[in-house]
Amino acid sequence: METKTKNNHIGRKIGRIRELRGMKQETLAEELGISQQAVSNIENSEKVDDAKLDEIAKALGVTKEGIENFSEEAVLNIIGNTYHVDNSSAVNYGCTFNPLDKLIEAYEENKKLYERLLQAEKDKLAFMEKRSK
Repeated sequence: METKTKNNHIGRKIGRIRELRGMKQETLAEELGISQQAVSNIENSEKVDDAKLDEIAKALGVTKEGIENFSEEAVLNIIGNTYHVDNSSAVNYGCTFNPLDKLIEAYEENKKLYERLLQAEKDKLAFMEKRSK
């Protein structure tokens, strides 16, 4: 079970969002005009002052609230909820499959979708970096 402190650890949230965007610490450091070590220190900090958080949010392409309210569970729920199979026309009163197999199948589908979303973000970032040079 996660503690309240872990849930509110802004630095960890920043690091996770940065990773999901396929961004290296060095890239974020460049965007912010600070050293990679400073980014590392921020990601290890439980709290970050509002002005700095605004700058970081802008560099990551999210809102300050997006960072503050970020949760890994929410990301996985969004991905999970976008994967939908409509079986409304099928009437099946007896379970003819192993529910665990279906759960694993759904998990694998979510994982593939997540990887495609992550790759799309990486491609977008690479394109934007190439364009800015």
